[in-house]
Amino acid sequence: MKITLNRVNDDYHFRLKNERGHVVDVDNRSEFGGHDLGASPMELVLMGVAGCSAIDMISILKKQRQEITSFNAEVEGLRVQVDEAKPFKEIAVVFVLEGNIAVDKAARAAQLSFEKYCSVSKTLEPTATVTYKVILNGEELAK
Repeated sequence: MKITLNRVNDDYHFRLKNERGHVVDVDNRSEFGGHDLGASPMELVLMGVAGCSAIDMISILKKQRQEITSFNAEVEGLRVQVDEAKPFKEIAVVFVLEGNIAVDKAARAAQLSFEKYCSVSKTLEPTATVTYKVILNGEELAK
């Protein structure tokens, strides 16, 4: 896996590209000297958690022939000061699913994603606590 980065302007706007040609813009927020022309690197980390776990869950639910009519997620991260850096200490993910999906299968798909499959959250485990909850057809599932 390889990513290339190219500077776009004289400040903090960068364009990153993967080996397949997909492009992502990154910039610093305006209050830190950027122009807010892309997501921040730390926002990309949260996006990675959301995307990775969503792919896992949908893959698992499709294999179980569950009918997903809507799938959304929100991810929030709490950062703490450690020396000069501000890594994530806590990351909370909320999945909102709709469809003809068995409660136990939705709960198990989320559990498998975070405990076994999601490489992004597994990468963050040594430094951040990642928690999740699932809301299925308007009802929060018990863990």
